[in-house]
Amino acid sequence: MSEKVLAIAATLMLGANIAGAEQLAPTAGAVRDADGRLTLGATRLDQALTIDGRLDEGIYERLPATGGFVQQEPRAGEPATEATDVWILFDDTRLYVSARLWDSQPDRIIASEMRRDNWNIGGGDSVTVALDTFLDRRNGFIFQTNLLGALRDAQVTDERNENGDWNTVWHTRSARFEQGWTVEMAIPFKSLRYAAAGDQVWGINIERNVRWKNERSHLSPIPAAFSFGAINRFPLAATLTGVHTPAGSRNLEIKPYAISTLSTNRQVDPIVSNDVAAAVGFDAKVGLTRGVTADFTVNTDFAQVEADEEQINLTRFSLFFPEKREFFLEGQGLFTFGGRQASAWGPGGDTPILFYSRRIGIDDGEVLPIRGGGRVTGRVGPYTVGLLNIQAGETDQSVSSTNFSVVRVRRDILRRSTVGIIGTHRSVSLDGVGSNQVFGVDANFGFYQNLSIDTYYAETRTPGRSGDDASYRARIANRGDRYGFEYEHLVVGGNFNPEIGFLRRRDFRLNHVGLDFTPRVTGSQLLRKFEYGFSLDHFVDGAGTLETREVEGKFGVEFQNGDDFSLEYTNSFEFLDRPFWVASGVTVPAGSYEFQQMRASYRLGQQRRLSGWVSAGHGGFWNGTRTELGYRGRLELSSRLSLEPQVQLDWVDLPTGDFLSKLLGSRVTYTMSPRMSASALIQFNSSGQTVGTNARLRWEYEPGSDLYVVYSEGRDTEGALGDPRRATGLQNRGLAIKFTKLWRF
Repeated sequence: MSEKVLAIAATLMLGANIAGAEQLAPTAGAVRDADGRLTLGATRLDQALTIDGRLDEGIYERLPATGGFVQQEPRAGEPATEATDVWILFDDTRLYVSARLWDSQPDRIIASEMRRDNWNIGGGDSVTVALDTFLDRRNGFIFQTNLLGALRDAQVTDERNENGDWNTVWHTRSARFEQGWTVEMAIPFKSLRYAAAGDQVWGINIERNVRWKNERSHLSPIPAAFSFGAINRFPLAATLTGVHTPAGSRNLEIKPYAISTLSTNRQVDPIVSNDVAAAVGFDAKVGLTRGVTADFTVNTDFAQVEADEEQINLTRFSLFFPEKREFFLEGQGLFTFGGRQASAWGPGGDTPILFYSRRIGIDDGEVLPIRGGGRVTGRVGPYTVGLLNIQAGETDQSVSSTNFSVVRVRRDILRRSTVGIIGTHRSVSLDGVGSNQVFGVDANFGFYQNLSIDTYYAETRTPGRSGDDASYRARIANRGDRYGFEYEHLVVGGNFNPEIGFLRRRDFRLNHVGLDFTPRVTGSQLLRKFEYGFSLDHFVDGAGTLETREVEGKFGVEFQNGDDFSLEYTNSFEFLDRPFWVASGVTVPAGSYEFQQMRASYRLGQQRRLSGWVSAGHGGFWNGTRTELGYRGRLELSSRLSLEPQVQLDWVDLPTGDFLSKLLGSRVTYTMSPRMSASALIQFNSSGQTVGTNARLRWEYEPGSDLYVVYSEGRDTEGALGDPRRATGLQNRGLAIKFTKLWRF
């Protein structure tokens, strides 16, 4: 840390004037150094705040607020049109972030989501706090809320990998006043990780969304080029000084659970009917240091996890389903490798994921018992460490007890870059004799504001298999607000076999090129910017034969109100060396195919009661045609009750047969409070002629402690399945009641 930053920090804490520093009138308690970086100080409290969101304590009158928020959208660099006042406070156990959010039209404030961790919290008026507690300008935590007091927290690694399923203990409340709304957050120091106890210097930024204006602003300015990931850009965050954390003992958390289940399964022999079972287990968390935490789990159970959302697969490649189990979610970003995020939406969808935690405890959709395991994650100086070891049990003769191990180490270099290694081990191989291992090395570089370079090299070992067992990648991308480009070269050998990972396709060499031009519209009350895009994907197999070529052109419009329109044209070439089964009784013969498609979509902004994406497309599909129609969105019936329907219809006409693929479903949610909600997910998928229902009540009766009641059911719509014992069409049904209790020491 520079002497200049330390001098500013000391001056803020002592309340003295800074010679040559620019004072941010009319804000107080904040200065900028000669390089323009904002530094602000926190104020110690003698007693804890009452978290009611009202800002009626005397401290808010005596202590000047920090303001001066700067727009990112729609006019980057200009002052925010609605004022925001912020106070950073702390006591012996908690950090407080309070804000008064002025609004010139408070009747237009949009707040329609109370569910814990729901993405729609940020779809309305919201405030988000980002904390870089190691001041490494790369990693940190975010805490988001709205006028309804909703809670959303996430863990961020490398500025871009956001794990929204990470949860910790914190408190927030909001309230209205005549000219806007107010909020108070209380974040226990035990819920954060940082280098050492005592005086702290952290990175901090605060983001405010004013949805009715579609305006986004920050305490520390963020360029428009960073779009919706702006709050994660820790290199541009302000510097927070003056916080003093307690020495205390090492953090210790114990979270036991008890569960009772009633289940029926008509898909096995003999049929299981109304089987009653009970189990207990626990998770524990131990702070080895202030920056490194060990987690342990015994007899792990995930009955409370919501069912996967159904997908329709009209390709010949594997589908990706996200991890939802709490134990595997914390620190998930630490295990990312080669720039590939462990999600369906990250860059490089064909890039292998070397550690895909759903390979543990799940086999072809069957849940396997996890006997226990442990994990160590955190930071030691410039190093980030992730260690995992899990023991999964056997269920029958076909599934053996298996041990899974992962080692991940990264080192920070330069200002925004890392190098690292990864190793995985599966004690019982799925495809070979003995065990399976993966070894890899990667480097990720960040230069200037938007330029990134991702590289890796990895090999697998599977006894009994021979061939090319290597994979490597190089990707360079620059995503500016007006211009953008991307080039990627990716190779996956025919014998590359990461058995605790995820591969969408095998044995290929990919060259990808992408270009973007997104000019902004000036002086328009309707349009914000246009988007012109071009991309080329060129796949050849290990023998050099062209396998896939896809050329895509895109035109898009972003409107001032938050709506979007896009039109896409795709020209595809596909080569099949063997017939491809696309639907029941319908195949595509081996051969070469070239076809074109057009697709249009419109996104209704979240300021509407009915929001979401509407899409339609038509064009060639292999040696036939395909027409598609879809909608996925949200209908707000009230601030507590909402519907999230999904419709996907595909009319496919091929010489070998015609079919209509249907995916219909909806999530119905009623939220009693930010910590208590009931939801039901109902889905129909025509590919399996099944209807699935998953209903869930979650009550976080105190922070970190939950009561779950979960009912699930699967039915075959074709009825008897050829067996009179299954004449009702019921495949499986289950009821689970789970109770957890968190103790923190």
